[in-house]
Amino acid sequence: MSSSQAEGPSGFVVVDKEAGWTSHDVVAKARGVLGTRKVGHSGTLDPGATGVLVLGVGRGTRLLRFITALPKTYVAEAVLGVETDSLDADGTVTVTHDMSGVTVDDVRNISTRFIGDIEQIPPMVSAVKIDGKRLHQLAREGKTVERQPRPVTIHSLEVEDVPGEPSIFRFTTTCSAGTYVRTLAADMAAALGGGAHLRALRRTAIGRHTETQARQLEQADMISLAAGLADYSSVELSDGDAARVRNGQRLPSEQLVGDGPWVLLDSSGELVAVHELVDGRVKPAVVIPASGA
Repeated sequence: MSSSQAEGPSGFVVVDKEAGWTSHDVVAKARGVLGTRKVGHSGTLDPGATGVLVLGVGRGTRLLRFITALPKTYVAEAVLGVETDSLDADGTVTVTHDMSGVTVDDVRNISTRFIGDIEQIPPMVSAVKIDGKRLHQLAREGKTVERQPRPVTIHSLEVEDVPGEPSIFRFTTTCSAGTYVRTLAADMAAALGGGAHLRALRRTAIGRHTETQARQLEQADMISLAAGLADYSSVELSDGDAARVRNGQRLPSEQLVGDGPWVLLDSSGELVAVHELVDGRVKPAVVIPASGA
């Protein structure tokens, strides 16, 4: 038996996570469904959120950080005038505001301030670590600590109303990794003189991995390592270069265009390695042995 066969399957699975499951729950179930312990996920979705969750399987787990780094698209519904301690519907109401006079056009107008490079303060229910402890752990202990703003990028932000529900607005955003959508809703409402929380959140895309290809775990197909990284620039290597790269050599920078990361493929389209810039130099980030090796 080859080592790759012994390791089990490798690739990515694009799952449509249902509400009520943590991302960890999905990974745990996937280990049983896929028959391997080597499963991880990219980009946590809260239990109440639904949508695209990309799982890395086998050698795909080594590549998850490249999936996590991709822009993400969300559709969210926010309740104006009601703040909760978790910034979503699962939390306890902390403050209410009279925002009955706020229209969807008001929200649209204020939303333009949040497009581009902005800063967000991570919510206390996030997984950010401060002094070695995650914020959500501190929050469960009833503690609130000072958090430093973090830079994120909002690539697009579109707002619409929800017919028959004047206190609700729906928005669609494509944003950088690390963006807190619940914080975005709260910050927009604060700019209007009030507050808000999310009652619904769905992730519709991670890079080019969209909800149209996402499936329930049992029905989801595994895609190749190369297909999972299709958002990145790819380079097809000669057989000689592929062998050298698999032995740990760097591809000469003149064969690479842009700032990377670069996905290096052999003549059959199989992933050989991912190279990236580190301190201005091209270095191998992950090298994948040949099939059967």
